[in-house]
Amino acid sequence: MKGPGRLTRALALTGTVLMWLPLLAPVALSLPRLGAGRPWHFDYLMPAELMPVALAGAILLLWAAGRARARRGLIGGSLAAAGLCLVGGQVLAVVTGLASGETEPTGWPWALVLAALAGYALALAAGGAGGALLVRDLFRPARPA
Repeated sequence: MKGPGRLTRALALTGTVLMWLPLLAPVALSLPRLGAGRPWHFDYLMPAELMPVALAGAILLLWAAGRARARRGLIGGSLAAAGLCLVGGQVLAVVTGLASGETEPTGWPWALVLAALAGYALALAAGGAGGALLVRDLFRPARPA
């Protein structure tokens, strides 16, 4: 049996990096402030702002998973959950008036929007973990039949 090709491996590796980038960027960009002795500022909206990067990574991962016929459910499910949480959170923000500033960011509307944002981040992490597992599977030495 022939192993995975270079294209499949490259797609999986690139997709995994792109899926993790929106989650790791806010941490990496806020650590220098902490190291300089200044107050730590964490941009919790950055993963949503970097959604195009995560979407590109998810598409590459889905392509690699389809070629490898592995981890399609985890990667596809996490992409669907991320999309649902991100769009759902934005709809909630518009409907409750948080997006326009009509409503103060307090109480249950604010908690629901933050929960949707947290769900989006968790779904990205699940997709990134699925990508890491796919990369591990693809780079594992082939076993003799």
